[in-house]
Amino acid sequence: MKVLVVGSGGREHALVWKIAQSPLATEVLAAPGNAGMAAQARNVPVSADDLDGLVRLAAEERVDLTVIGPELPLTLGLADRLAEAGLAAFGPTQAAARLEGSKWFAKELMQSGGIPTARAHICESTAEASSRADELGYPVVIKADGLAAGKGVIIASDASEARTAIEDMLVRDRFGASGAKVVVEEFLKGEEASILAFVDGERSALMVPSQDHKRAFDGDSGPNTGGMGAYAPAPVITDKMLPGIQSDIIDATVRALRERDGTVYRGVLYARLMVTDEGPKVVEFNCRFGDPETQVVLPLLEGDLLEIMAATARGELDPGSVRTSSGAAACVVMASGGYPGSYEKGKVIGGLSTAGAIDGVTVFHAGTASLNGDIITAGGRVIGVTGVAKDLEGALVRAYEGVRTISFAGAFHRSDIAHRALERSSAG
Repeated sequence: MKVLVVGSGGREHALVWKIAQSPLATEVLAAPGNAGMAAQARNVPVSADDLDGLVRLAAEERVDLTVIGPELPLTLGLADRLAEAGLAAFGPTQAAARLEGSKWFAKELMQSGGIPTARAHICESTAEASSRADELGYPVVIKADGLAAGKGVIIASDASEARTAIEDMLVRDRFGASGAKVVVEEFLKGEEASILAFVDGERSALMVPSQDHKRAFDGDSGPNTGGMGAYAPAPVITDKMLPGIQSDIIDATVRALRERDGTVYRGVLYARLMVTDEGPKVVEFNCRFGDPETQVVLPLLEGDLLEIMAATARGELDPGSVRTSSGAAACVVMASGGYPGSYEKGKVIGGLSTAGAIDGVTVFHAGTASLNGDIITAGGRVIGVTGVAKDLEGALVRAYEGVRTISFAGAFHRSDIAHRALERSSAG
């Protein structure tokens, strides 16, 4: 099979890396790809939001399956466009991707379908949003309704912070059209974790639970980012919880979509969960693999990812083909100085091949490019170093060994990845 992976980040590099291992894969293309993907794929300079260019590329190259990585092309309808051209795609339709494209659509669907989640209201004025925040009590969560690259969520501790967040979105257009409406939501107490599931429209299969780290600095301090690291399995999600998560959250959401307007969901459904005293509740849905969760979930996935994806796209998923190894994985993100604010690009990266040669270490590129024979920085999140071992402590040792080997000007990373799991373990 010839496969096209759409995207250029660490998630897409992990997808390329895993797909390239499949005996079914004859060639892998990446659009636009990055410097790291060039080792396993042929990079083609077509951007992820150029739907015309992507459909044309898939047709001209006679691609057997297009794997859509980022959320933007999904919400723009790339899967639909490919289907119209008679081309297979792994990723939900534009109608199904509303689960991620509109937080209120997802919230309304959950509320009507009895899917466990926080209480919430959709608001279009600062007065209404401030009133709803007071009604729900503090702390309260303020969300931009549309896509905001993982950064459109503010936890306000009091009325003043809530009003600032609301005005940033509704008045100052901090998130553009994505913030034209805001969701004011009850703050859930607990610990977050993520479940990714393959869904073929009828059947589902869960992947290993993971947990990412959104804050920029140690101790979960600093601004929100796209994710500074992740690990799997996440012990806050117990084996006892998994059947309920599958039936009451994943399967119930897919069924609610179908019953609402006939929308069939095929692809990956990502549920970000809060494990509360009342059990797991949905914080939000994503309609694609997470980043950097993919960099720890896929190394633990046993079986042929390409075969699983192709079957899912056809509506023929065999849940038994999705198996998880007994080990653990940890990913540490190395970012550019200044991220998630402004940062410089073009810094030469050293030590990549040395880190990749460490036993149990895989280096995933995110914001990188090639220039005159060097690999240089080209984004905020630059490198994700994943370590795999028989247990989490061993995976972390390997990941941080790889991080110490890699260098570029201004680089920073968190040194406390998986701290919650380690604290849980030490507590007994």
